Amino acid sequence: MKLATLRVNGSTRAVRLDGDRLVDLGATDLGELFSRDGWAERAAAADALRTYPVEGADFAPVVPRPSKVVCVGLNYKNHIQEMGRDLPQYPTLFAKFADCLIGATDQIARPEETTEFDWEVELAVVIGAPVRRARGAQAEAAIAGFTVLNDITCRDWQFRTREWLQGKMWDSSTPVGPYVVTPDELPGGVRPRLDVKLSVGGAVMQHDNTGDLLFDPVSLVEYISTVVRLNPGDIIATGTPGGVGHARDPKRYLTGGERVVSEIQGIGRLDNTVAEEGTA
Repeated sequence: MKLATLRVNGSTRAVRLDGDRLVDLGATDLGELFSRDGWAERAAAADALRTYPVEGADFAPVVPRPSKVVCVGLNYKNHIQEMGRDLPQYPTLFAKFADCLIGATDQIARPEETTEFDWEVELAVVIGAPVRRARGAQAEAAIAGFTVLNDITCRDWQFRTREWLQGKMWDSSTPVGPYVVTPDELPGGVRPRLDVKLSVGGAVMQHDNTGDLLFDPVSLVEYISTVVRLNPGDIIATGTPGGVGHARDPKRYLTGGERVVSEIQGIGRLDNTVAEEGTA
C-alpha cells in the first residue's frame, strides 16, 4: 500500500492511494492510523466511500507530529569517503523535531543566518508499532513502511561544534513524503534495494542505491530501540549518499529559488523550492 497524510479544508486526513484517487482511512493522519491495532488490515480494507483526487493533492508530512525523528549520519560508503571519515563501527545518531518537517511540495525555508544550506536525500523508515529493545522479527514487524526525506542542513551551524544538532533542526526545513510505502511493495522488503536520486535545478547531484547502506533499516530499528522506545509514527532517516554540496569542489549551496527534487524508486518524489525564511 501507498499511504499518505493529506491536507483537506484546514485539517488533515490519512489516505490510501487507489489509482487516481486517495481513499480516506478514517484517521486524521498516519501517526493516528499506525497507533491503532490492526492498522494495516483496516487500511487495506477501507472502502472508497470518501475519496480525494491525486491531482492537485496537498500532502502534509506523512506523520505531522511524530514523537521523535531519529537521523543517521555517515551511512553510505561513498558519502563517508567524500567527507573524509573512516567507516563507523556504530550508527551516528542525531535528532530532528516535528517543527522541522514540511510536506512533499512545500517550500523549504532557508534561514537568513546560514550561507551553507545543503541537501541530503534519504530513505526514511516509519514505525508502525511500539518497540523497545527489538530484535530480529520484532524489529522487522515494527516497520510500517518507507518514505523519502530531504535532510536539509546548515553546514556552517553543523560544524560550529562537534555535535551536529544545531545544523539539522531548523524550522520548516525538512520535506518528508509524499507516501509511506509498505515493505511488501518494495524489492527487498524491510531491507529495500532502491535507487535514490536528488537534483537541483534539473542537474543530478546525488544518485545511489539503498543497498549501499552500512546499517540497514532493521539493524537501525534494533539499535535505536535499545536506547529509546520507538512509537507508531516515529521516523528514522537512514542517511544520505555522496554528492552533497559541502563535499563538492568548489562547494555548492542552496541560496534561494532553486527547485530541489528528491526521488526514491517505488516510493515517490519530493519536489520543493527553496525560499527565504518568512516567505515559505
